[in-house]
Amino acid sequence: MESKTGIANWIALDDYEIQDTNVDEEEFIEDTPQINFVDDSAKDDQSNVNKRKRTNSKTKTSNKKKTSGKETSSCWDSFDKVMIKEDDGMERRYGKCQWCERLLKADVERNGTSSLLKHVDRCPKNPNKLQDPTQTKLNLKKESNGDTSVKTWKHDDARIKKALLNLFVVGELPFKFVENEAFVEYTNALNAKVVLPSRHTISRNVSKFYIEERTKMLQFLSNPKTAIHLTTDTWTSSCQRTTYMVVTAHFIDENWMMHKRIINFREIDSHKGEDMGRELLDCIRGWGMKNVMTITLDNAATNDKAMDFLVKKLPNLYEGGKHFQVRCMAHILNLIVKDGLKYQNYHVECIQKAVRYIRLSPQRINKFKKAMKDCGLQTKKFLCGDTPTRWNSTFELLKSAYELREAFTEFGIRDKSYERDLGRVPENYDFEVVTEMVKFFEKFKTKTELVSATSKPLVNIFIREVLDVDIHLRKWSTKPMFLDMVKDMRTKYEKYWGAYNKMNDFMYFAFYLILPPNHLFCYMLLKK
Repeated sequence: MESKTGIANWIALDDYEIQDTNVDEEEFIEDTPQINFVDDSAKDDQSNVNKRKRTNSKTKTSNKKKTSGKETSSCWDSFDKVMIKEDDGMERRYGKCQWCERLLKADVERNGTSSLLKHVDRCPKNPNKLQDPTQTKLNLKKESNGDTSVKTWKHDDARIKKALLNLFVVGELPFKFVENEAFVEYTNALNAKVVLPSRHTISRNVSKFYIEERTKMLQFLSNPKTAIHLTTDTWTSSCQRTTYMVVTAHFIDENWMMHKRIINFREIDSHKGEDMGRELLDCIRGWGMKNVMTITLDNAATNDKAMDFLVKKLPNLYEGGKHFQVRCMAHILNLIVKDGLKYQNYHVECIQKAVRYIRLSPQRINKFKKAMKDCGLQTKKFLCGDTPTRWNSTFELLKSAYELREAFTEFGIRDKSYERDLGRVPENYDFEVVTEMVKFFEKFKTKTELVSATSKPLVNIFIREVLDVDIHLRKWSTKPMFLDMVKDMRTKYEKYWGAYNKMNDFMYFAFYLILPPNHLFCYMLLKK
């Protein structure tokens, strides 16, 4: 047994002497090859060798000098270095806060400086800290009615993310805009804590946002207690020759706020009533609507056929769908005025031709502007063109021509071909007649703009505005120049609004429930 132990020591000593006789004891132990024997005494010798290794390793660690290099972390501007001896006898580095004198571990090998950096921002006695991160700020907020109110504000990443998505969706901005240098600079100026996502992240988030919002909308519209009113329109693209249909849902939420949402926008096969009815039925069933009160459309014959098809397919309609269709008031006003404009006298036609002649080329436009300047007309307004499908464009043309009537004479002096090409140019009497036309159609323009509003309910003013149009027609029917014009307009009025049984019952419900008592009393007198 002793001989085997001696052989092991001799081999270790022999290897040591061959390699380097000047190596210290620690290196000798680390480089000594380990020879394992089955004998128990050999195992004891090997355990002694390992024990010597651990002892020398501790001695080497304790004797190692600490290097005092330059500290790069900014936390040491607020902390002092303190060496503290711990229970194992080792001295380790701590950081002592200069403000609250709290000790935090900052050993290089064990802890690092992350805890010190966090403490700098949270230290309640740090004079360089602007505020408590959990504290809210006061912010002046401007309300929709123009008033301002003081409310608390706190940095909220989730709210900022949602607002950013809403900006890109509602503003219809390209996703690449989020990386625009000016937009990044503007965002940093508002709030430096905001980290803008990439355009790819915005694209993914918008898709998720759409799915989330559509799910919420589906749950709300499919609720049987939700009363929904639809509006729809179809048109044919002039460049693509393709027919499109759009469907908009109008409803009131639990907080009595009115909303409108486009729930369908797609290409359809044709303008036929049955095809339109099928598309509307698919839209209603696709959203799971169970309480569609009305659908507002214009007065085309195909829309009437589409409503007949839809009423047969939808159950639980009021009076079997008799009042399911609501005719668009703005469209009826448009039809009334168009019938009146068919009787345009030669005074109106003369001014229309003159305006079209002037607007035909840039040279003539510049001549007319110089004529305006010579006449002393200090205005930025100019002659408006008219569109055959929009009656109010004719109104705007006549109104602008009357306001700039003095420049027409001066323009005739500058342009020698003006009178020759037109044959007859506008004179003072023409503008006097047009003045009366503008006064007459001003009422219809105001009514059209009023009933075309989309951000407020209008059903409560329906009866009042219909009666006002009736009074206006009766007043102007006594003037000889407007006799024939008002007669045709009255015929169109009687077709849609002449009898109370031709109107939708829901209009009466809203009228009786919302109308002020004094207006309601006047209405009852008129009905008698």
